[in-house]
Amino acid sequence: MRPETPHPYQRFLTETARLYHEARALPLGGFAPRPRPAVAGDAPRALIFAPHPDDECVTGALALRLLREQGVRVIDVAVTQGSAPERRGARRGELVDACGFLGFELHTIGATGLERVSPTTRAQDPAHWQAAVAAIAEILGREGPRVIFFPHEADANSTHLGTHLLVMDALGRQAPSFECAVVETEYWSTMAAPNLMIESTAEDAADLVAALTFHAGEVRRNPYHLRLPGWMQDNVRRGGELVGGQGRPAPDFAFATLYRVRRWRGGQLEPAYNGGRIVSATDDLAGLF
Repeated sequence: MRPETPHPYQRFLTETARLYHEARALPLGGFAPRPRPAVAGDAPRALIFAPHPDDECVTGALALRLLREQGVRVIDVAVTQGSAPERRGARRGELVDACGFLGFELHTIGATGLERVSPTTRAQDPAHWQAAVAAIAEILGREGPRVIFFPHEADANSTHLGTHLLVMDALGRQAPSFECAVVETEYWSTMAAPNLMIESTAEDAADLVAALTFHAGEVRRNPYHLRLPGWMQDNVRRGGELVGGQGRPAPDFAFATLYRVRRWRGGQLEPAYNGGRIVSATDDLAGLF
């Protein structure tokens, strides 16, 4: 039986649902690119190894801040262009537009991206897998990035899992002198031990949502662009405990993204720093890596 006297949280939830349904009618893509800071050609590079077109937007909060606040060259490496051959041409075009909107550079691998990037391929087709590893290893060696982004080892989508293994194998092929910050991302499954929470302003979060809408073919079947703000809000709940420490007050953030940061040095991963870090929208990113 519905109570006769409403409480204030009924309005909060009703308005949330109303805004969500109204947003279903908003346009997808077609927005003018956002202002991009001047970035020097020899600026430090950040590489996003994106399993699919759209992952650069979903997990791109820190990369976007590095571009806008530090003048880092952010390069999205499109590992695949999706699993449906008939959609790859369209998805590539959507990806070009999404990256252009955010100010990310784009590197595609061949005409259609890598094929069959999964743990099964690694186990059952070593020749195919080693050719894919070589392609990623060449990009790492050529670009010499300061930081790389890729999914964590249990991000429960076969291509996300494959991309993790692919990048780790490619790191193992680098010269002993190669080093960079390694930032693992999450989306399909949460990380057990993230150590970095990055706040996004409402403007930055809105830009990530708008960039996602350029992937129109995907968000028409599943409007996950409209659910991204809720995911980023839940990251504040989780990050307050997992990054900040159990029982500590959660930071007063509206939107955040969680990461795990380590460092590749001397042919292996090592801790980047002790404990966890919570970085607000006004904190300087200069000492993060």
